[in-house]
Parts: sequence; structure tokens; C-alpha cells
Amino acid sequence: MYGRLLFYRGEPTPHADPVFAWKLRPARTRIGRTDDNDVVLPDDAVSRSHCLVDVRDDTVELTDRSSNGTWLNGERTRRAFLHDGDIVRIGPFHARVELNPADAPAPTEESQGEARHEEIVDAGAGLVVAEASLVVAAGPGEGRRFKLRGGRATVGGEGSRVVLPDAGLVRDHVRIRLVAGRTLVEPGAGAAFVGGVRVREPLPLYPGEELRVGETLLRVDWDAQVEAPTADRFGEMVGSSQGMRGIFGLLRRMAAHHAPVLLIGDSGTGKELAARGIHEASPRAAGKFVAVNCGAITASLFESELFGHEKGAFTGANDRRDGAFQRADGGTLVLDEVGELPEEAQAKLLRALETGEVRRVGGSEPTWPDVRVVAATNRRLQDDVREGRFRGDLFFRLAVLPVRIPALRERPEDIPATATAIAAKIHPQVRISAEAMAALQGYHWPGNARELRNVLTRAFVLFGPAIEASSLIFTPLDGETTTDVGRRSIDDAERDVVMDALRRAADNRTVAARLLGIPRSSLLYKLKRWGVE
Repeated sequence: MYGRLLFYRGEPTPHADPVFAWKLRPARTRIGRTDDNDVVLPDDAVSRSHCLVDVRDDTVELTDRSSNGTWLNGERTRRAFLHDGDIVRIGPFHARVELNPADAPAPTEESQGEARHEEIVDAGAGLVVAEASLVVAAGPGEGRRFKLRGGRATVGGEGSRVVLPDAGLVRDHVRIRLVAGRTLVEPGAGAAFVGGVRVREPLPLYPGEELRVGETLLRVDWDAQVEAPTADRFGEMVGSSQGMRGIFGLLRRMAAHHAPVLLIGDSGTGKELAARGIHEASPRAAGKFVAVNCGAITASLFESELFGHEKGAFTGANDRRDGAFQRADGGTLVLDEVGELPEEAQAKLLRALETGEVRRVGGSEPTWPDVRVVAATNRRLQDDVREGRFRGDLFFRLAVLPVRIPALRERPEDIPATATAIAAKIHPQVRISAEAMAALQGYHWPGNARELRNVLTRAFVLFGPAIEASSLIFTPLDGETTTDVGRRSIDDAERDVVMDALRRAADNRTVAARLLGIPRSSLLYKLKRWGVE
């Protein structure tokens, strides 16, 4: 569902223009007077944290959190579902609800095909990408190499995608498929053998193993190289600094893969924009984008929220309901504030990620929804792992592709581009003077881009579209914390989990990779980077 709230100062009339608009997407929107909200409304009649708007699939729910009251269509309400055309009053402001309007925005990123022919081996010190090649290990054409692109290739005589100079091979003699960095051999029109066993059903081809067809022995090599991708933008994220251009390139490169992404950064840095950009730039763009705020789910309802429930499974379960995993089937599931999950919920989430199997509460039939997981946190999860508050094995499952989004105070050179982009979304007539821009660059921004947006929104609402330095009002954010999560800290936590898996696997690296849910090549590369023999 797409929608928006059109905010007016006073009651909206047929010819009145809204002061500004806020996009509604599958997530929670916090509305209030202070800058730690998503939408700031500058008036004393608006509470510091006034109300919440939650978008879930086809519903939009309003929850009042204020002492001043929230009104829906003229009547005070504590909780209600919103519909197209409803009017919500918050202090002197009125918001008209528009759901699924005709001018819904186009995607901000172009979808790309899945990069099955390659795997991201590591994202610790630069992006390390391995590309698959089929190598003739022995027989006719020994030493020849063929790049495996597209994820699946037929191998054999003339007419095959990969043609080998072996007279004993027929067209499409055997098939090779790449899945999440692993090689599968599938039966074709001729006889093929792995480890002396004829291929009659899909068989994995492990590193070091060879495939025999005719007089030819084949193996699959993964050739790794370090990349430093860059991009000028990503989704709705903007920035001109070298660091952010590197992050934009990294996010787009990761979007073509299926592995989980962990977005780490302070509150307000744009993790939600990064998650949506990953979805829109991925092969799953046509699927659903489902966001779950883990910090807002009670421990008792977590399993139902993520995995669904059957009718009568518990008090209040009046109907059968899909959970977030089922709703995101074929798309992207975002686990926001994943560090807030209680221990029992962490174990259940880990099990679902390990097996791919999901069962509704009260149900016996499993389902296997196809989802790409993007998790986000503003916590120092590596500290939580060491202190036993967050499971190390779950951390490793989620942090296959970790990305730290730096705080705004770390990149003041990005403030002009970010402020200009935000101003254009508030209203096309907003202009920021040079003196005001200098003041914005001189502030420390504990609330990051969210606070910047609210400072500009407040200036526009109170003083009009010409924003001067005197228009800017900076308000302190109570309890604002920063994470300052460094790459080295992530490496430390990741290494602890890897070494524990090696101990459990009696130092068998193939078994350890399976326990960790990563390709063996990724494990070997990490061990090499850490200097572990």
C-alpha cells in the first residue's frame, strides 16, 4: 500500500494547498513536537510524542499517545483504522489521508537481475566478489576456462551453452546451476559422474570435487577480486562525500544478491531508505516490501507477527492470519530494530533463517516463503553478543553483508546536498540561504537526517519558504544516543562466532561453513583475512 498525509494548518478547504505532505509506507510514522519524531508539528498544543501511524499491508492504524488528544473526523480517538479521505486533527494541524492515490511515486531504483554467477565473499575490508568459472581439469581442452553467467548453463557438445572439445559428449550433456554461491550438477542428455556416482538428480559439487563427462574432468573455481563500487545516489539517499558514494555503490551491488543485509547506524541516518532502495534495486522489486518494527512487538505476539497463526490458536485469534514471512514471499522482509528482540524470539527467528521453514502458531503444516531479509539496528550488537544479550549465531546469519551508515556529524560535506533534497520534498518553493546553510553545517545533528528534515520543516511552517539562519530552531533531543559502530567491532563479533563454529565442527571447515550458513569460500576468505591458518 502507498499513501500520504497532507498536512494543513487549520481545517482543509477545497481550494487550500497543504503545508507539506508525508509519504506513508509499510512502517511506523511517529508524529509530535520534538525532532526525534518522523513528522514534527511546531505548536504547543502538539505533544512531544503525539501519535503513531502504522502501515501494515492493507491497513493504516492511528494510535494516540498524547495528553492533548487526537481527533479523527471530528471525534476524539485513542486507536482507529484510517481510510481514504479521513481527517486527523493534531493540535491546530489537520491531516487528510490519501491512500493509493493515482500519482503514486515511481520506484527510485532500477531493478536488476540476480547475480547468480557470482557471490560476495566478504564485505569487511572492501567488497570481495568471487565469480564462477568452469575449468577443464583434465581431458580434451585441458586448462580452458568458461565464465558461468546467468546462474545456469548446459555443458556438452555443439549446441550447448558451454561447448567442450570432447567427441563423446552430446548436446546439453549435463547442466550446472549456481545457487547462493553453491554449485549444483543436474542430469542432462548424457552420463555424468561426481565422485564415481552417476548424476540422476541434482547433486552438490563441493570445492575440490570434479565432474566427469566423457573423457573430460571438470571443476568449478571461484575467482575472487576486491571491488570498490561507487554511485552518486541510491534510492532516496543523497550525498556527495567519498564515503557515502562508496556506500551507495556497495548497497546497489549487494541488492543483486539474496544474502541477508544488516544495516547499522544511529537513529535517523536513513536505514529505512537504504532498505527500500535495496528492495527496489533487487530482482525482487515486483514483490512485496514488508517492514516489521521488532522493538514494537511484545514477546508474546512476536511469533504470530512474523510467522502467522491459525484460527483459535490463542485468545483473540479469530481468523487465520499470515505473518510477515508469508506476506513477504517473493519480496523483501525488513526487520527494523532487530536488536530489541527478546531471547526467545531470537531463537525462533534463527530457526526460520536456518531452515527456511515457517509454521503458523497453532498450525502443523510448514511453509517455505522465499524472502530476502534486511535487518536494521542502532544498537552496538557486537557488544550485545559479547554480553549475552544477543545470540552470536543469529548475528552472523543477519550480518552476512553488513553496512554501516555514518552519522551526519561525520560527513558535514553532505549536509548541503541532503538539506537541498529534503527542502525540495517539503515544498518546491523552499530555498535555503547561504547563511542558513552555514548554520546547518555548523550543528552537530544528534538526530541525523531525521532531525535535519524536522528543523527545515519547522522553519518552513513557521516562517515560510525563504529559510534564513534566523528561521532555524534547534531543539535538544532527550536521551539521544549514538552507536559509533566501527568495522573493526563488527569483525571482532563475527570472528568470535566463526571460531565457535570451527570448534563445534572439530575444525572441519566445510561443516563449519554449513553451520554458519555461508559458502565455504566465504569462510576461507575470512580466515585468511584474520590470519587464521
